[in-house]
Amino acid sequence: MPFRSFQLSLRFIVPLALVLSLFAYAIVPLVDNLTLRWFVKDLDIRSQLLVNALQDPLLEYVPQNSGKKIIQLFDRAVQDERLYALAFCDAGGKLRFKTVTYPESLGCWKPLPETGVRQSLVGLPQGSVHVTESALNRDSQYLGKLILVHDMSFIERRSADTKKYIISLFALLAVVISLITVFVAHLSWRGWISAVKGLLRGELAPRSSTVSTSEVQPLMGDLRTLLREFKVERRTQDNSPQAWTPEKLRSLLHDELAGDEVLVVSNREPYIHVRTPGGIEVRRPASGLVTAVEPVMRACSGTWIAHGAGSADRETVDGKDRVPVPPAHPAYTLRRVWLSKEEEQGYYYGFANEGLWPLCHIAHVRPVFRSSDWEQYVAVNQRFADAVVSEARTDDPVVLVQDYHFALVPRMVREALPKATIITFWHIPWPNPESFGICPWREEILEGLLGSTILGFHTPFHCKNFLETVDRYLETRIEYEASTISYGGDLTQVEPYPISIAWPSDVSEWPSVAECRSSIRQELGLPAAQLLALGVDRLDYTKGIIERLQAVERLLESQPSLIGKFTLVQIAAPSRSSLDEYQNFEARVRALAQRINKRFSSGIYVPILLKIEHHEADQVNRYYRATDVCLVTSLHDGMNLVAKEFIAARDDERGVLVLSQFTGAARELHEALIVNPYHIEQSADALHRALIMPEAEQHDRMRSMRSLVKDFNVYRWAGRMLLDAARLRRRERITAKIRSHSRKSLRRVV
Repeated sequence: MPFRSFQLSLRFIVPLALVLSLFAYAIVPLVDNLTLRWFVKDLDIRSQLLVNALQDPLLEYVPQNSGKKIIQLFDRAVQDERLYALAFCDAGGKLRFKTVTYPESLGCWKPLPETGVRQSLVGLPQGSVHVTESALNRDSQYLGKLILVHDMSFIERRSADTKKYIISLFALLAVVISLITVFVAHLSWRGWISAVKGLLRGELAPRSSTVSTSEVQPLMGDLRTLLREFKVERRTQDNSPQAWTPEKLRSLLHDELAGDEVLVVSNREPYIHVRTPGGIEVRRPASGLVTAVEPVMRACSGTWIAHGAGSADRETVDGKDRVPVPPAHPAYTLRRVWLSKEEEQGYYYGFANEGLWPLCHIAHVRPVFRSSDWEQYVAVNQRFADAVVSEARTDDPVVLVQDYHFALVPRMVREALPKATIITFWHIPWPNPESFGICPWREEILEGLLGSTILGFHTPFHCKNFLETVDRYLETRIEYEASTISYGGDLTQVEPYPISIAWPSDVSEWPSVAECRSSIRQELGLPAAQLLALGVDRLDYTKGIIERLQAVERLLESQPSLIGKFTLVQIAAPSRSSLDEYQNFEARVRALAQRINKRFSSGIYVPILLKIEHHEADQVNRYYRATDVCLVTSLHDGMNLVAKEFIAARDDERGVLVLSQFTGAARELHEALIVNPYHIEQSADALHRALIMPEAEQHDRMRSMRSLVKDFNVYRWAGRMLLDAARLRRRERITAKIRSHSRKSLRRVV
């Protein structure tokens, strides 16, 4: 048996040795060549330095014909062990001065090229040398040339040493790999390989195997799970982005999170019940977060926990504050949390929107932090964390925490449900460490977020800012390459997940683009041929609405022919109107629009139509389809889904998107006209270019952007996060099983 083992081992070792020998034979000339090139480059640099050092003395001695001084200068220079010889030839090509070591066969070599410098390798009887020539000029007068000869014998010695090292390394590798191969082969002969194969097929190890079933049985589930994980990751890589649909997301949850419940936590609810004179109405709030997350919940069911803020919200819930949504075709449960006016003022309007919002958006509004607001923020975060725990049916749910309103919730949920998988997505930008340091409770917020299993941002830049902020203010272990943070025994994965929208699946019920163009202009009292630009935003100082109106004013100043032929429709949903900053901002917007309209209006024509009111999604979609240009000029934004909604609405592949460089969308939608919204003239020029852009160019740009938004949709955004969560959950369970098995084995040994 030992002899047979030796024979089988040779089957591995001999081909391996042959391959390594051939590889070594092939790589040695390559290393020789690289070594020669490195040292020649080094000699070129040394030659240039030496020429620079000798130039000034030679410019003095040569005109004076001071041969003795030149020879002394040359003799001192050749004391360098690598410099073999020096010589100087005059303008007539005559060898005037040289060291005794200068080879006579070189003479004055050849005339210099126009560059005035030549390097070359020359073979002489005494060996190879490196020859460098450099022209000597004084006031544009050519005095001659300096010839430097470097000895290259040291290169040959070092090259020989390198060959020895390489051959020794490959010999050592051959021995080590051969030993490992023999060891693995012996393991397989003892039955391990057959046992593992049986496990992967779902079979037990054969009775004749030397490995007992009891030894490998604890590994059975782990091996199967690891194999399944590998297949899932391969399947995910192979699938094209177009495959991300609601059905695929549901399939993912069924396959990868089977039996796991999904809970979403956000401040804004996806459906608001409002009391009106005609009865209770259901409305969708103007929110990028709701636009992105609501289709995901439709696909995966579960429970959405949010602040009940509608005037009729209490009337529509059951005894446990729950209501099925959407109203027409319920797909998931909405659990409402009630807040008092004082709590809402301190937590939402105070700390979240007067503190964190301006802190994270670099938009020239000072953040305001009050201790009373912080206390309300902590209390409300605890209230929502308690709601998560009460809604959870298991001890390890998947919890999706949304946005800056709940920075403390991940840690609070982690303490109550240690096995939960917590995915936190930060929908707004994350500032640099210096800016975030303004917050008096920066450590508490960072600690809260590091309760997350996965922490997502829109862009890699925001992830980088967060890692650097944690590094600045907390004692943690950060792996920048893996983008992980270890804190308090918990590991948080920090990843970019660019958010998107749900691509419309059925547009057959939409009114045609021609119908939208005609009806919208009629409703606005505009001529049929009127050029139309559109802005759709919340009435917020970060959205660049002031700068947008100023760009329109500059456009009409520079292009007076557009007066009467161009109109901007600005839809601005009221937002946080109880805050002084927002009230002042609304007054500024109204005043600026009124001034511009007064300046350029004539008859019934006004260039700006300001609509500060709520618009339903269907209404906004009609405006998207009717407009010629969509303006998204945010001063600082996480993603801005208006840009993607406009693209999705244009199935006619027409229309132009003017997009701020300070949005996350600008990192994806390169075919938009990217502008700096602070540069008013640049924005005005981009708007003019958009208005006169040929249809063929519009078509090419829009088609490319539509393809990207369709492929990288909200289901892909959610799917990537949930796949990462499923992968981490599997690995955690395997780790727990292995630890448990190890403890049992240790107890048996003891």
